[in-house]
Amino acid sequence: MTGPQNPPSPDLLDELLALATEAATRAGALLRDGRPADLGVAATKSSPVDVVTEMDLASEKLILELISTRRPADGYLGEEGADRPGTSGVRWVVDPLDGTVNYLYGLPNWAVSVAAELDGRAVVGVVYAPARGELFHAVLGGGAHLDGRPIAGRPAPPWGQALIATGFSYVADVRVHQAEVVRALMPEVRDIRRGGAAAVDLCDLAAGRLDGYYERGLAPWDRAAGVLIAREAGLLAAGPDGGEPSGELTVAAPEGTYQQLARRLRELDA
Repeated sequence: MTGPQNPPSPDLLDELLALATEAATRAGALLRDGRPADLGVAATKSSPVDVVTEMDLASEKLILELISTRRPADGYLGEEGADRPGTSGVRWVVDPLDGTVNYLYGLPNWAVSVAAELDGRAVVGVVYAPARGELFHAVLGGGAHLDGRPIAGRPAPPWGQALIATGFSYVADVRVHQAEVVRALMPEVRDIRRGGAAAVDLCDLAAGRLDGYYERGLAPWDRAAGVLIAREAGLLAAGPDGGEPSGELTVAAPEGTYQQLARRLRELDA
Protein backbone atom coordinates (compact mmCIF):
# COMPACT_ATOMS: atom_id res chain seq x y z
CA MET A 1 0.00 0.00 0.00
CA THR A 2 1.26 3.45 -0.82
CA GLY A 3 1.00 6.60 1.28
CA PRO A 4 -2.07 8.78 1.95
CA GLN A 5 -4.27 9.18 -1.11
CA ASN A 6 -7.40 11.02 -2.09
CA PRO A 7 -10.42 8.71 -1.97
CA PRO A 8 -11.56 7.49 -5.39
CA SER A 9 -14.76 8.97 -6.71
CA PRO A 10 -17.98 6.98 -6.21
CA ASP A 11 -18.56 7.01 -9.97
CA LEU A 12 -15.18 5.42 -10.63
CA LEU A 13 -15.77 2.78 -7.95
CA ASP A 14 -19.18 1.97 -9.44
CA GLU A 15 -17.63 1.63 -12.88
CA LEU A 16 -14.83 -0.61 -11.66
CA LEU A 17 -17.19 -2.79 -9.63
CA ALA A 18 -19.55 -3.23 -12.57
CA LEU A 19 -16.70 -4.22 -14.87
CA ALA A 20 -15.11 -6.55 -12.31
CA THR A 21 -18.47 -8.24 -11.74
CA GLU A 22 -19.12 -8.64 -15.46
CA ALA A 23 -15.64 -10.03 -16.06
CA ALA A 24 -15.83 -12.51 -13.18
CA THR A 25 -19.33 -13.74 -13.98
CA ARG A 26 -18.73 -14.07 -17.70
CA ALA A 27 -15.48 -15.95 -17.15
CA GLY A 28 -17.13 -18.07 -14.47
CA ALA A 29 -19.95 -19.02 -16.84
CA LEU A 30 -17.39 -19.97 -19.48
CA LEU A 31 -15.57 -22.19 -17.00
CA ARG A 32 -18.75 -23.76 -15.65
CA ASP A 33 -20.53 -24.35 -18.95
CA GLY A 34 -17.55 -24.86 -21.25
CA ARG A 35 -15.56 -27.40 -19.26
CA PRO A 36 -14.74 -30.25 -21.66
CA ALA A 37 -15.39 -33.77 -20.47
CA ASP A 38 -11.81 -34.72 -21.36
CA LEU A 39 -10.18 -31.69 -19.73
CA GLY A 40 -6.45 -32.20 -19.36
CA VAL A 41 -3.31 -30.35 -18.31
CA ALA A 42 -2.05 -27.78 -20.84
CA ALA A 43 1.11 -26.78 -18.95
CA THR A 44 2.76 -26.77 -15.53
CA LYS A 45 4.17 -23.92 -13.46
CA SER A 46 6.22 -24.24 -10.28
CA SER A 47 6.29 -28.06 -10.35
CA PRO A 48 4.81 -30.99 -12.31
CA VAL A 49 1.73 -30.96 -10.04
CA ASP A 50 1.13 -27.19 -10.36
CA VAL A 51 -1.05 -27.23 -13.45
CA VAL A 52 -2.62 -24.97 -16.04
CA THR A 53 -5.56 -26.13 -18.15
CA GLU A 54 -6.84 -24.83 -21.46
CA MET A 55 -9.74 -23.31 -19.52
CA ASP A 56 -7.41 -21.16 -17.35
CA LEU A 57 -6.09 -19.70 -20.58
CA ALA A 58 -9.55 -19.21 -22.10
CA SER A 59 -10.80 -17.46 -18.97
CA GLU A 60 -7.83 -15.09 -18.89
CA LYS A 61 -8.29 -14.29 -22.59
CA LEU A 62 -11.95 -13.41 -22.04
CA ILE A 63 -11.22 -11.16 -19.05
CA LEU A 64 -8.24 -9.41 -20.64
CA GLU A 65 -10.14 -8.70 -23.85
CA LEU A 66 -13.17 -7.36 -21.96
CA ILE A 67 -11.12 -5.03 -19.75
CA SER A 68 -8.92 -3.91 -22.66
CA THR A 69 -11.99 -2.98 -24.68
CA ARG A 70 -13.75 -1.09 -21.90
CA ARG A 71 -10.73 0.55 -20.23
CA PRO A 72 -7.75 0.43 -22.61
CA ALA A 73 -5.55 2.74 -20.50
CA ASP A 74 -5.63 0.47 -17.44
CA GLY A 75 -2.81 -1.84 -16.41
CA TYR A 76 -3.31 -5.58 -16.03
CA LEU A 77 -1.61 -8.40 -14.12
CA GLY A 78 -2.91 -11.94 -14.58
CA GLU A 79 -1.79 -15.34 -13.39
CA GLU A 80 -1.43 -16.86 -16.84
CA GLY A 81 1.19 -14.40 -18.04
CA ALA A 82 -0.57 -11.17 -18.99
CA ASP A 83 1.34 -8.23 -17.51
CA ARG A 84 1.09 -4.77 -19.00
CA PRO A 85 1.55 -1.28 -17.61
CA GLY A 86 -1.19 1.30 -17.81
CA THR A 87 -1.50 5.07 -17.77
CA SER A 88 -4.77 5.56 -15.87
CA GLY A 89 -3.59 4.69 -12.35
CA VAL A 90 -5.87 1.63 -12.36
CA ARG A 91 -4.43 -1.88 -12.52
CA TRP A 92 -6.46 -5.09 -12.71
CA VAL A 93 -5.09 -8.06 -10.77
CA VAL A 94 -6.77 -11.25 -11.96
CA ASP A 95 -6.76 -14.95 -11.22
CA PRO A 96 -8.84 -16.36 -14.08
CA LEU A 97 -9.19 -19.71 -12.33
CA ASP A 98 -8.27 -19.95 -8.66
CA GLY A 99 -8.30 -23.59 -7.61
CA THR A 100 -7.25 -25.12 -10.92
CA VAL A 101 -6.61 -28.58 -9.46
CA ASN A 102 -10.08 -28.59 -7.86
CA TYR A 103 -11.53 -27.62 -11.24
CA LEU A 104 -9.53 -30.31 -13.02
CA TYR A 105 -10.90 -32.96 -10.67
CA GLY A 106 -14.50 -31.69 -10.70
CA LEU A 107 -14.46 -30.35 -7.13
CA PRO A 108 -16.59 -27.23 -6.51
CA ASN A 109 -14.02 -25.09 -4.65
CA TRP A 110 -12.77 -22.88 -7.48
CA ALA A 111 -13.42 -19.29 -8.48
CA VAL A 112 -12.61 -16.34 -10.69
CA SER A 113 -10.93 -13.51 -8.77
CA VAL A 114 -10.87 -9.96 -10.14
CA ALA A 115 -9.48 -6.95 -8.27
CA ALA A 116 -9.01 -3.36 -9.34
CA GLU A 117 -6.20 -1.35 -7.77
CA LEU A 118 -5.97 2.43 -7.88
CA ASP A 119 -2.47 3.82 -7.41
CA GLY A 120 -1.36 0.53 -5.87
CA ARG A 121 -4.27 0.09 -3.45
CA ALA A 122 -7.06 -2.44 -3.98
CA VAL A 123 -10.37 -0.58 -4.21
CA VAL A 124 -12.66 -3.23 -5.74
CA GLY A 125 -12.64 -7.01 -5.37
CA VAL A 126 -14.95 -9.63 -6.87
CA VAL A 127 -14.71 -13.40 -6.36
CA TYR A 128 -17.20 -15.56 -8.24
CA ALA A 129 -17.50 -19.26 -7.33
CA PRO A 130 -19.84 -20.64 -10.02
CA ALA A 131 -20.00 -24.25 -8.82
CA ARG A 132 -21.12 -22.96 -5.41
CA GLY A 133 -23.42 -20.31 -6.91
CA GLU A 134 -21.80 -17.53 -4.86
CA LEU A 135 -20.66 -14.04 -5.81
CA PHE A 136 -18.59 -12.10 -3.27
CA HIS A 137 -17.65 -8.45 -3.68
CA ALA A 138 -16.22 -5.54 -1.77
CA VAL A 139 -15.54 -1.87 -2.44
CA LEU A 140 -13.03 0.04 -0.34
CA GLY A 141 -14.95 1.57 2.57
CA GLY A 142 -18.22 -0.03 1.49
CA GLY A 143 -18.21 -3.35 3.32
CA ALA A 144 -18.17 -6.91 2.02
CA HIS A 145 -21.09 -8.67 0.38
CA LEU A 146 -22.20 -12.16 -0.64
CA ASP A 147 -24.85 -12.22 -3.37
CA GLY A 148 -25.63 -8.60 -2.56
CA ARG A 149 -26.06 -9.13 1.21
CA PRO A 150 -23.61 -7.64 3.74
CA ILE A 151 -21.34 -10.14 5.46
CA ALA A 152 -18.97 -9.97 8.41
CA GLY A 153 -16.36 -12.25 9.89
CA ARG A 154 -16.90 -14.19 13.10
CA PRO A 155 -15.73 -12.78 16.45
CA ALA A 156 -12.47 -14.22 17.69
CA PRO A 157 -13.08 -17.53 19.54
CA PRO A 158 -10.85 -19.01 22.21
CA TRP A 159 -7.70 -20.26 20.50
CA GLY A 160 -8.54 -23.89 21.14
CA GLN A 161 -11.88 -23.48 19.32
CA ALA A 162 -10.52 -21.76 16.19
CA LEU A 163 -11.15 -23.36 12.80
CA ILE A 164 -8.13 -22.40 10.68
CA ALA A 165 -7.72 -22.74 6.91
CA THR A 166 -4.48 -22.90 4.97
CA GLY A 167 -3.02 -23.93 1.64
CA PHE A 168 0.11 -25.69 0.44
CA SER A 169 2.75 -24.93 -2.13
CA TYR A 170 3.23 -27.25 -5.09
CA VAL A 171 7.01 -27.30 -4.47
CA ALA A 172 7.87 -30.51 -2.62
CA ASP A 173 10.39 -29.23 -0.05
CA VAL A 174 8.19 -26.26 0.82
CA ARG A 175 5.23 -28.59 1.35
CA VAL A 176 7.23 -30.69 3.78
CA HIS A 177 7.81 -27.69 6.03
CA GLN A 178 4.18 -26.56 5.66
CA ALA A 179 3.06 -30.01 6.80
CA GLU A 180 5.29 -29.67 9.87
CA VAL A 181 3.61 -26.36 10.72
CA VAL A 182 0.16 -27.94 10.40
CA ARG A 183 1.28 -30.86 12.58
CA ALA A 184 2.28 -28.39 15.31
CA LEU A 185 -0.90 -26.31 15.06
CA MET A 186 -3.40 -29.16 14.80
CA PRO A 187 -3.47 -30.10 18.52
CA GLU A 188 -3.90 -26.46 19.53
CA VAL A 189 -7.00 -25.50 17.54
CA ARG A 190 -10.41 -26.95 16.68
CA ASP A 191 -9.24 -28.17 13.28
CA ILE A 192 -7.39 -27.25 10.09
CA ARG A 193 -9.08 -26.94 6.68
CA ARG A 194 -7.40 -27.01 3.27
CA GLY A 195 -9.81 -25.93 0.53
CA GLY A 196 -7.40 -25.53 -2.37
CA ALA A 197 -8.37 -22.01 -3.50
CA ALA A 198 -6.98 -18.99 -1.65
CA ALA A 199 -9.60 -16.52 -2.86
CA VAL A 200 -12.41 -18.84 -1.78
CA ASP A 201 -10.79 -19.40 1.63
CA LEU A 202 -10.55 -15.64 2.22
CA CYS A 203 -14.18 -15.18 1.20
CA ASP A 204 -15.32 -18.03 3.45
CA LEU A 205 -13.46 -16.31 6.28
CA ALA A 206 -15.24 -13.05 5.43
CA ALA A 207 -18.59 -14.88 5.49
CA GLY A 208 -17.98 -16.25 9.00
CA ARG A 209 -17.33 -19.84 7.91
CA LEU A 210 -13.78 -19.91 9.28
CA ASP A 211 -11.97 -18.34 12.21
CA GLY A 212 -8.61 -17.75 10.54
CA TYR A 213 -6.52 -18.33 7.45
CA TYR A 214 -2.85 -18.33 6.58
CA GLU A 215 -0.82 -19.28 3.55
CA ARG A 216 2.73 -18.95 2.35
CA GLY A 217 3.59 -18.09 -1.25
CA LEU A 218 0.46 -16.30 -2.43
CA ALA A 219 0.96 -14.22 -5.58
CA PRO A 220 -0.78 -10.84 -5.98
CA TRP A 221 -3.57 -12.40 -8.06
CA ASP A 222 -4.19 -15.05 -5.40
CA ARG A 223 -4.88 -12.52 -2.67
CA ALA A 224 -5.83 -9.14 -4.15
CA ALA A 225 -9.62 -9.49 -4.23
CA GLY A 226 -9.90 -11.87 -1.27
CA VAL A 227 -7.83 -9.70 1.08
CA LEU A 228 -10.01 -6.66 0.31
CA ILE A 229 -13.18 -8.69 0.89
CA ALA A 230 -11.83 -10.02 4.20
CA ARG A 231 -10.81 -6.55 5.36
CA GLU A 232 -14.16 -5.06 4.42
CA ALA A 233 -15.79 -7.86 6.45
CA GLY A 234 -14.03 -6.44 9.50
CA LEU A 235 -11.03 -8.78 9.62
CA LEU A 236 -7.31 -8.21 9.77
CA ALA A 237 -5.47 -9.43 6.66
CA ALA A 238 -1.75 -8.78 6.77
CA GLY A 239 1.69 -10.29 6.93
CA PRO A 240 2.76 -12.03 10.15
CA ASP A 241 4.25 -8.78 11.47
CA GLY A 242 1.17 -6.67 10.74
CA GLY A 243 2.48 -5.23 7.46
CA GLU A 244 1.02 -5.78 4.04
CA PRO A 245 0.56 -9.40 2.92
CA SER A 246 3.29 -10.68 0.66
CA GLY A 247 4.49 -13.81 -1.03
CA GLU A 248 6.17 -14.79 2.23
CA LEU A 249 3.00 -15.13 4.31
CA THR A 250 -0.59 -13.90 4.41
CA VAL A 251 -2.54 -14.13 7.67
CA ALA A 252 -6.22 -13.19 8.02
CA ALA A 253 -8.52 -13.44 11.05
CA PRO A 254 -10.41 -11.33 13.58
CA GLU A 255 -7.94 -9.32 15.64
CA GLY A 256 -7.58 -11.64 18.65
CA THR A 257 -7.15 -14.74 16.50
CA TYR A 258 -4.82 -12.89 14.14
CA GLN A 259 -2.47 -12.04 17.01
CA GLN A 260 -2.36 -15.63 18.27
CA LEU A 261 -2.07 -17.18 14.81
CA ALA A 262 0.62 -14.76 13.64
CA ARG A 263 2.63 -15.33 16.83
CA ARG A 264 2.51 -19.11 16.44
CA LEU A 265 3.45 -18.90 12.77
CA ARG A 266 6.46 -16.74 13.62
CA GLU A 267 7.49 -19.24 16.28
CA LEU A 268 7.14 -22.10 13.81
CA ASP A 269 9.03 -20.20 11.09
CA ALA A 270 6.09 -20.62 8.73
